[in-house]
Amino acid sequence: MSDPVALFRTAAAARATLLSPTHDGAVRLFNGYTEGFPGLAVELYGKTLVIHDATGPKGDRALVDALTAAALEAYPFLTAVLWKQREASAPEARNGTVVHGTESALCRKVKEDGTWYATRLTLNRDTSLYLDTRPLRAWAKVHLAGKSVLNAFAYTGSLGVAARAAPAAHVVHTDLNKPFLTVAKDSYALNGWPVARADFIVGDIFDVVGRLKREGRLFDCVFVDPPFFSVTPQGRVDLEADMLRLLNKLRPLVAHDGWLVAINNGVFVSGAAYQQTLDAVCADGYATLETLIPAPLDFVGTDATRQGTLPVDPSPFNHSTKMAVLKVTRKDGRAATSAA
Repeated sequence: MSDPVALFRTAAAARATLLSPTHDGAVRLFNGYTEGFPGLAVELYGKTLVIHDATGPKGDRALVDALTAAALEAYPFLTAVLWKQREASAPEARNGTVVHGTESALCRKVKEDGTWYATRLTLNRDTSLYLDTRPLRAWAKVHLAGKSVLNAFAYTGSLGVAARAAPAAHVVHTDLNKPFLTVAKDSYALNGWPVARADFIVGDIFDVVGRLKREGRLFDCVFVDPPFFSVTPQGRVDLEADMLRLLNKLRPLVAHDGWLVAINNGVFVSGAAYQQTLDAVCADGYATLETLIPAPLDFVGTDATRQGTLPVDPSPFNHSTKMAVLKVTRKDGRAATSAA
Protein backbone atom coordinates (compact mmCIF):
# COMPACT_ATOMS: atom_id res chain seq x y z
CA MET A 1 0.00 0.00 0.00
CA SER A 2 1.17 3.54 -0.74
CA ASP A 3 2.71 5.64 2.01
CA PRO A 4 -0.21 7.74 3.42
CA VAL A 5 2.12 10.54 4.53
CA ALA A 6 3.53 10.84 1.03
CA LEU A 7 0.00 10.82 -0.38
CA PHE A 8 -0.96 13.56 2.06
CA ARG A 9 2.01 15.71 1.08
CA THR A 10 1.14 15.42 -2.62
CA ALA A 11 -2.57 16.09 -2.12
CA ALA A 12 -1.99 19.02 0.21
CA ALA A 13 0.46 20.61 -2.21
CA ALA A 14 -2.12 20.33 -5.00
CA ARG A 15 -4.53 22.38 -2.88
CA ALA A 16 -2.15 25.29 -2.28
CA THR A 17 -4.33 27.72 -4.22
CA LEU A 18 -7.32 26.87 -2.02
CA LEU A 19 -5.64 28.01 1.19
CA SER A 20 -6.64 31.30 2.77
CA PRO A 21 -3.65 33.69 2.86
CA THR A 22 -4.90 34.95 6.22
CA HIS A 23 -5.31 31.42 7.62
CA ASP A 24 -9.00 31.95 8.42
CA GLY A 25 -10.58 29.60 5.87
CA ALA A 26 -11.21 25.85 5.73
CA VAL A 27 -10.27 23.17 3.20
CA ARG A 28 -9.94 19.40 2.97
CA LEU A 29 -6.26 18.70 2.37
CA PHE A 30 -6.54 14.97 1.76
CA ASN A 31 -9.51 12.73 0.95
CA GLY A 32 -8.48 9.13 1.41
CA TYR A 33 -11.37 7.56 -0.46
CA THR A 34 -10.42 9.28 -3.69
CA GLU A 35 -6.68 9.73 -3.12
CA GLY A 36 -5.36 6.31 -2.21
CA PHE A 37 -5.88 5.68 1.53
CA PRO A 38 -9.58 5.20 2.45
CA GLY A 39 -9.06 5.21 6.22
CA LEU A 40 -7.88 8.80 6.36
CA ALA A 41 -9.06 12.35 5.73
CA VAL A 42 -7.24 15.54 6.73
CA GLU A 43 -8.76 19.01 6.95
CA LEU A 44 -7.54 22.49 7.80
CA TYR A 45 -9.76 24.84 9.80
CA GLY A 46 -8.01 28.15 10.21
CA LYS A 47 -4.84 27.26 12.09
CA THR A 48 -6.13 23.86 13.27
CA LEU A 49 -5.39 20.59 11.48
CA VAL A 50 -8.06 17.90 11.87
CA ILE A 51 -7.13 14.27 11.21
CA HIS A 52 -10.07 11.92 10.63
CA ASP A 53 -8.69 8.46 11.37
CA ALA A 54 -10.88 5.50 10.35
CA THR A 55 -8.08 2.91 10.30
CA GLY A 56 -9.60 0.91 13.17
CA PRO A 57 -11.17 1.17 16.65
CA LYS A 58 -7.94 2.45 18.18
CA GLY A 59 -6.80 4.46 15.18
CA ASP A 60 -3.14 4.70 14.23
CA ARG A 61 -1.25 7.03 16.56
CA ALA A 62 2.07 6.53 14.76
CA LEU A 63 0.48 7.62 11.50
CA VAL A 64 -1.12 10.62 13.23
CA ASP A 65 2.24 11.68 14.64
CA ALA A 66 3.87 11.36 11.22
CA LEU A 67 1.08 13.39 9.60
CA THR A 68 1.37 16.03 12.31
CA ALA A 69 5.09 16.38 11.65
CA ALA A 70 4.51 16.66 7.90
CA ALA A 71 1.76 19.23 8.40
CA LEU A 72 3.81 21.38 10.77
CA GLU A 73 6.58 21.41 8.18
CA ALA A 74 4.18 22.50 5.43
CA TYR A 75 2.08 24.85 7.59
CA PRO A 76 4.23 26.36 10.35
CA PHE A 77 1.33 28.60 11.36
CA LEU A 78 -0.57 25.64 12.86
CA THR A 79 -1.51 26.13 16.52
CA ALA A 80 -3.37 22.84 17.11
CA VAL A 81 -3.85 19.35 15.70
CA LEU A 82 -7.01 17.39 16.49
CA TRP A 83 -7.18 13.60 16.09
CA LYS A 84 -10.63 12.10 15.55
CA GLN A 85 -10.72 8.32 15.99
CA ARG A 86 -13.79 7.69 13.84
CA GLU A 87 -14.29 4.06 14.88
CA ALA A 88 -13.50 4.39 18.59
CA SER A 89 -16.05 3.20 21.13
CA ALA A 90 -15.60 6.22 23.40
CA PRO A 91 -17.38 9.38 22.21
CA GLU A 92 -14.54 11.53 23.51
CA ALA A 93 -12.10 9.80 21.15
CA ARG A 94 -14.55 10.08 18.23
CA ASN A 95 -15.09 13.78 18.94
CA GLY A 96 -11.37 14.43 19.03
CA THR A 97 -8.15 14.46 21.04
CA VAL A 98 -5.71 17.35 20.84
CA VAL A 99 -2.30 15.92 19.93
CA HIS A 100 -0.54 19.22 19.28
CA GLY A 101 -1.22 22.54 20.95
CA THR A 102 -4.04 23.03 23.43
CA GLU A 103 -7.83 22.83 23.49
CA SER A 104 -8.02 26.61 23.74
CA ALA A 105 -6.07 26.93 20.47
CA LEU A 106 -8.67 25.04 18.42
CA CYS A 107 -10.25 27.04 15.63
CA ARG A 108 -13.57 28.66 16.65
CA LYS A 109 -14.52 30.34 13.38
CA VAL A 110 -13.71 30.26 9.68
CA LYS A 111 -14.48 32.63 6.84
CA GLU A 112 -15.89 31.32 3.57
CA ASP A 113 -16.74 33.62 0.68
CA GLY A 114 -16.83 36.61 3.01
CA THR A 115 -19.12 35.00 5.60
CA TRP A 116 -18.12 33.80 9.07
CA TYR A 117 -19.11 30.35 10.30
CA ALA A 118 -18.70 29.34 13.93
CA THR A 119 -16.93 26.01 14.43
CA ARG A 120 -16.97 23.64 17.39
CA LEU A 121 -14.49 21.02 16.27
CA THR A 122 -15.07 18.67 19.22
CA LEU A 123 -18.83 19.04 19.46
CA ASN A 124 -19.49 15.87 17.51
CA ARG A 125 -17.84 13.11 15.49
CA ASP A 126 -17.54 15.53 12.58
CA THR A 127 -16.24 19.10 12.69
CA SER A 128 -19.56 21.05 12.90
CA LEU A 129 -19.07 22.51 9.39
CA TYR A 130 -19.39 20.30 6.33
CA LEU A 131 -16.86 21.44 3.75
CA ASP A 132 -18.30 19.23 1.01
CA THR A 133 -21.45 21.40 0.85
CA ARG A 134 -19.43 24.57 0.18
CA PRO A 135 -20.72 24.80 -3.44
CA LEU A 136 -24.29 24.61 -2.18
CA ARG A 137 -23.63 27.53 0.16
CA ALA A 138 -22.32 29.43 -2.85
CA TRP A 139 -25.54 28.57 -4.72
CA ALA A 140 -27.59 29.88 -1.79
CA LYS A 141 -25.78 33.20 -1.83
CA VAL A 142 -26.47 33.64 -5.54
CA HIS A 143 -30.12 32.57 -5.59
CA LEU A 144 -31.73 33.35 -2.25
CA ALA A 145 -31.51 37.13 -1.90
CA GLY A 146 -34.87 38.37 -0.68
CA LYS A 147 -36.26 34.83 -0.34
CA SER A 148 -37.70 32.96 2.63
CA VAL A 149 -35.86 29.79 3.59
CA LEU A 150 -36.45 26.74 5.78
CA ASN A 151 -33.24 24.97 6.80
CA ALA A 152 -34.53 21.54 7.84
CA PHE A 153 -32.14 19.20 9.66
CA ALA A 154 -30.14 22.40 10.10
CA TYR A 155 -27.44 20.91 12.33
CA THR A 156 -25.13 23.91 12.93
CA GLY A 157 -26.97 25.96 10.34
CA SER A 158 -24.37 26.53 7.63
CA LEU A 159 -26.78 26.36 4.67
CA GLY A 160 -29.12 28.78 6.39
CA VAL A 161 -26.23 31.05 7.32
CA ALA A 162 -25.22 31.20 3.65
CA ALA A 163 -28.82 32.03 2.73
CA ARG A 164 -28.92 34.76 5.39
CA ALA A 165 -25.76 36.21 3.86
CA ALA A 166 -27.45 36.43 0.42
CA PRO A 167 -29.26 38.17 2.16
CA ALA A 168 -32.42 36.11 2.38
CA ALA A 169 -35.49 37.92 3.62
CA HIS A 170 -36.07 35.32 6.35
CA VAL A 171 -34.43 32.05 7.39
CA VAL A 172 -35.86 29.47 9.79
CA HIS A 173 -33.52 26.79 11.14
CA THR A 174 -34.82 23.64 12.78
CA ASP A 175 -32.98 20.73 14.39
CA LEU A 176 -33.63 18.17 17.09
CA ASN A 177 -30.55 19.21 19.10
CA LYS A 178 -30.30 22.59 20.79
CA PRO A 179 -26.45 22.61 21.10
CA PHE A 180 -26.17 22.42 17.30
CA LEU A 181 -28.51 25.37 16.77
CA THR A 182 -26.49 27.31 19.32
CA VAL A 183 -23.56 27.13 16.89
CA ALA A 184 -25.82 28.55 14.17
CA LYS A 185 -26.69 31.45 16.48
CA ASP A 186 -22.97 31.99 17.10
CA SER A 187 -22.48 32.29 13.32
CA TYR A 188 -25.17 34.96 13.24
CA ALA A 189 -23.39 36.85 16.02
CA LEU A 190 -20.05 36.62 14.19
CA ASN A 191 -21.66 38.28 11.16
CA GLY A 192 -23.41 40.96 13.20
CA TRP A 193 -26.92 39.65 12.47
CA PRO A 194 -29.73 39.76 15.05
CA VAL A 195 -30.85 36.43 16.48
CA ALA A 196 -34.62 35.98 16.67
CA ARG A 197 -35.55 33.12 18.96
CA ALA A 198 -38.49 32.10 16.75
CA ASP A 199 -36.13 31.47 13.81
CA PHE A 200 -34.28 28.66 15.62
CA ILE A 201 -36.73 25.84 16.30
CA VAL A 202 -35.60 22.93 18.45
CA GLY A 203 -37.77 19.92 17.76
CA ASP A 204 -38.39 16.69 15.92
CA ILE A 205 -38.62 17.35 12.19
CA PHE A 206 -41.94 15.52 11.89
CA ASP A 207 -43.49 17.65 14.64
CA VAL A 208 -42.05 20.86 13.21
CA VAL A 209 -43.23 20.13 9.67
CA GLY A 210 -46.70 19.33 10.95
CA ARG A 211 -46.86 22.60 12.85
CA LEU A 212 -45.65 24.65 9.89
CA LYS A 213 -48.25 23.03 7.65
CA ARG A 214 -51.02 23.79 10.15
CA GLU A 215 -49.86 27.40 10.21
CA GLY A 216 -50.02 27.54 6.42
CA ARG A 217 -46.34 28.47 6.12
CA LEU A 218 -44.62 28.31 2.74
CA PHE A 219 -40.96 29.01 1.89
CA ASP A 220 -39.18 29.97 -1.32
CA CYS A 221 -36.52 27.38 -0.54
CA VAL A 222 -36.44 24.31 1.71
CA PHE A 223 -33.10 22.64 2.43
CA VAL A 224 -33.35 18.93 3.27
CA ASP A 225 -29.99 17.62 4.49
CA PRO A 226 -30.85 14.76 6.85
CA PRO A 227 -28.59 12.47 8.86
CA PHE A 228 -27.98 9.04 7.41
CA PHE A 229 -30.24 7.30 9.92
CA SER A 230 -32.30 8.47 12.86
CA VAL A 231 -35.30 7.16 14.77
CA THR A 232 -37.50 9.15 17.14
CA PRO A 233 -40.97 8.46 18.56
CA GLN A 234 -42.36 10.63 15.73
CA GLY A 235 -40.73 8.85 12.80
CA ARG A 236 -37.67 7.49 11.03
CA VAL A 237 -35.08 9.07 8.76
CA ASP A 238 -33.25 6.60 6.52
CA LEU A 239 -31.29 7.86 3.52
CA GLU A 240 -31.19 4.40 1.96
CA ALA A 241 -34.81 3.34 2.38
CA ASP A 242 -36.96 6.42 3.06
CA MET A 243 -35.54 9.47 1.26
CA LEU A 244 -38.49 9.65 -1.14
CA ARG A 245 -41.00 9.67 1.70
CA LEU A 246 -39.04 12.37 3.50
CA LEU A 247 -38.79 14.63 0.45
CA ASN A 248 -42.51 14.26 -0.23
CA LYS A 249 -43.21 15.21 3.37
CA LEU A 250 -41.19 18.44 3.07
CA ARG A 251 -42.22 19.40 -0.45
CA PRO A 252 -45.65 20.83 0.58
CA LEU A 253 -43.77 23.59 2.45
CA VAL A 254 -42.23 24.90 -0.80
CA ALA A 255 -43.96 27.89 -2.37
CA HIS A 256 -44.90 28.13 -6.06
CA ASP A 257 -41.76 28.41 -8.20
CA GLY A 258 -39.64 27.70 -5.14
CA TRP A 259 -36.81 25.22 -4.61
CA LEU A 260 -36.54 21.93 -2.77
CA VAL A 261 -32.83 21.34 -2.18
CA ALA A 262 -32.21 17.67 -1.48
CA ILE A 263 -28.92 16.29 -0.15
CA ASN A 264 -28.12 12.61 0.31
CA ASN A 265 -24.65 11.97 1.74
CA GLY A 266 -25.02 8.23 2.14
CA VAL A 267 -21.67 6.72 1.14
CA PHE A 268 -23.38 3.46 0.16
CA VAL A 269 -26.27 5.13 -1.70
CA SER A 270 -25.39 5.07 -5.39
CA GLY A 271 -25.93 8.05 -7.62
CA ALA A 272 -28.25 5.98 -9.81
CA ALA A 273 -30.39 5.00 -6.83
CA TYR A 274 -30.65 8.60 -5.68
CA GLN A 275 -31.47 9.74 -9.21
CA GLN A 276 -34.38 7.29 -9.16
CA THR A 277 -35.60 8.91 -5.93
CA LEU A 278 -35.44 12.37 -7.48
CA ASP A 279 -37.23 11.11 -10.60
CA ALA A 280 -39.99 9.75 -8.37
CA VAL A 281 -40.38 13.13 -6.66
CA CYS A 282 -40.74 14.76 -10.08
CA ALA A 283 -43.08 12.10 -11.50
CA ASP A 284 -46.28 14.07 -10.82
CA GLY A 285 -45.10 16.97 -12.96
CA TYR A 286 -45.01 19.52 -10.13
CA ALA A 287 -41.26 19.30 -9.55
CA THR A 288 -38.37 19.29 -12.00
CA LEU A 289 -34.67 18.69 -11.51
CA GLU A 290 -33.07 22.09 -12.07
CA THR A 291 -29.42 21.32 -11.37
CA LEU A 292 -26.97 19.00 -9.66
CA ILE A 293 -24.42 20.68 -7.40
CA PRO A 294 -20.99 19.01 -7.62
CA ALA A 295 -18.81 18.47 -4.57
CA PRO A 296 -15.72 20.72 -4.52
CA LEU A 297 -12.30 19.88 -5.87
CA ASP A 298 -10.79 19.24 -2.45
CA PHE A 299 -13.22 16.32 -1.98
CA VAL A 300 -12.80 14.62 -5.34
CA GLY A 301 -9.08 15.21 -5.81
CA THR A 302 -7.18 16.53 -8.81
CA ASP A 303 -6.11 14.66 -11.93
CA ALA A 304 -2.65 14.38 -10.36
CA THR A 305 -3.83 12.98 -7.01
CA ARG A 306 -6.98 10.99 -7.79
CA GLN A 307 -6.71 7.24 -7.28
CA GLY A 308 -9.00 4.56 -5.93
CA THR A 309 -12.77 4.57 -6.01
CA LEU A 310 -15.65 5.45 -3.74
CA PRO A 311 -17.54 2.51 -2.15
CA VAL A 312 -20.33 2.86 -4.74
CA ASP A 313 -20.56 4.77 -8.01
CA PRO A 314 -21.97 8.27 -7.34
CA SER A 315 -22.57 9.21 -10.99
CA PRO A 316 -24.31 11.28 -12.29
CA PHE A 317 -23.04 13.06 -9.17
CA ASN A 318 -19.29 13.45 -8.68
CA HIS A 319 -19.13 12.42 -5.02
CA SER A 320 -20.99 10.56 -2.29
CA THR A 321 -22.41 13.89 -1.16
CA LYS A 322 -25.18 14.08 -3.72
CA MET A 323 -26.76 17.54 -3.95
CA ALA A 324 -29.76 18.34 -6.15
CA VAL A 325 -31.92 21.43 -6.64
CA LEU A 326 -35.54 20.78 -7.60
CA LYS A 327 -37.85 23.49 -8.90
CA VAL A 328 -41.35 23.17 -7.46
CA THR A 329 -44.67 24.38 -8.82
CA ARG A 330 -48.01 24.24 -7.02
CA LYS A 331 -51.53 23.66 -8.27
CA ASP A 332 -52.75 26.47 -6.03
CA GLY A 333 -49.97 28.86 -7.11
CA ARG A 334 -49.40 29.99 -3.53
CA ALA A 335 -46.42 32.22 -2.84
CA ALA A 336 -44.20 32.20 0.21
CA THR A 337 -45.76 33.42 3.44
CA SER A 338 -44.35 35.79 6.02
CA ALA A 339 -43.55 34.62 9.53
CA ALA A 340 -46.59 33.98 11.72
